[in-house]
Amino acid sequence: MSNWKIKLSLFLNYFVFAILLNSVGTVILQVQSNYGVSESSASVLEAFKDLSIAAVSFLVASFIVRIGYKNAMLLALAIVTVACLAMPSLGSFAMTKVLFAATGTSFALIKVSVYATIGIVTSDKKEHASFMNFIESFFMIGILTGYFIFSAFVDDTQAQSTSWLQVYYLLAALTAVAFVLLFSTKLDETSIKPADSKPFLEDFADMIKLAIKPLVLVFIMSAFTYVLIEQSIMSWLPTFNSKVLSLPTTLSIQMASILAASTALGRFSAGIVLRKIHWFLVLIICLLAAATLVVVAIPLAKAAQGQPVTGWSTAPLGAFIFPLIGLFIAPIYPAINSVILSTLPARQHGPMSGLIVIFSALGGTTGSIITGHIFEAYGGETAFYFSLVPIGILLICLFLFNRFQKKSEAKVEFTATGGH
Repeated sequence: MSNWKIKLSLFLNYFVFAILLNSVGTVILQVQSNYGVSESSASVLEAFKDLSIAAVSFLVASFIVRIGYKNAMLLALAIVTVACLAMPSLGSFAMTKVLFAATGTSFALIKVSVYATIGIVTSDKKEHASFMNFIESFFMIGILTGYFIFSAFVDDTQAQSTSWLQVYYLLAALTAVAFVLLFSTKLDETSIKPADSKPFLEDFADMIKLAIKPLVLVFIMSAFTYVLIEQSIMSWLPTFNSKVLSLPTTLSIQMASILAASTALGRFSAGIVLRKIHWFLVLIICLLAAATLVVVAIPLAKAAQGQPVTGWSTAPLGAFIFPLIGLFIAPIYPAINSVILSTLPARQHGPMSGLIVIFSALGGTTGSIITGHIFEAYGGETAFYFSLVPIGILLICLFLFNRFQKKSEAKVEFTATGGH
């Protein structure tokens, strides 16, 4: 396979960061036990991760080409390796915040560089699309693997045990291997070096001009709301399993993997369905199904409270059903991203990608913090019932988005035909 070594490196980079980024739900559960942190306080970990991604993604967009994609990825891997090594010896809530800030900063460098490098190591559009799908699928495999890796280091017999921190030595080893592999791999970046790059202020101005368009504004609201829903569930599912369903800590983490698996399946299935059915109809059906699942699954969880749980076989039905919401919400984010990018001219894809990353990160932070506060004040059932509110808002956003997108397409077609 052509460029196999750099492709393997990209896979490994994404795999490691999938584990680190999506460990936030597991870590939220653990810091409550180890450091006596409240639900609302623990929820800020999402902010340290997502705001770092948002800020760095925007800042690096204008000059990452000058640094070089390979150098940017090496820097990211080095930062995360050091942070992972420091985590067990400096174990504290403050160090946990530093870890997620370092992870978010590094992932911003990785994501921008990986997406750009795919264009270098693939020869045509079909290979590009195929490799992009493999990369994103591997990210989901990383999320799934992460739940089981972390649960293997958790000690159910002692709530205050810090044995779970030892997992960071393993993650540091993985990032170190990824660093060495990338360092020893040649990547020819001469084809993407521009003669001159736009100043930071011009990049910023382009994004602002794009963001105030009605179509883009509605898209931003849609993306923000979707990620708010996804991250509020993903980040708090281990805590919900533990505190509401009374599952052992290890099992609470492991069963959260059902959400990752259902999300992966949902995106794969949507890739087939969207070839035949209009995206708007598919997404509306998905949202209605997700809302129905919330209404059905949470009462099942409540009914099972107080029953002893020792493993997967004795886990309540609600623990299996609620995470299946990933099956229905999974297609939404890739679909709306594809629609907005395919509607806009190619020259605006860069600024649009920046807006996608920024508002997705802000949505994830907002969702986790709101859910954490509701969880603390009113309990886990109410916190997850709250997801019905953003689901309703997203339904409205999608109606508006579809309407504006049709108008935009009609305008482009009218212009292309010379107004006839």
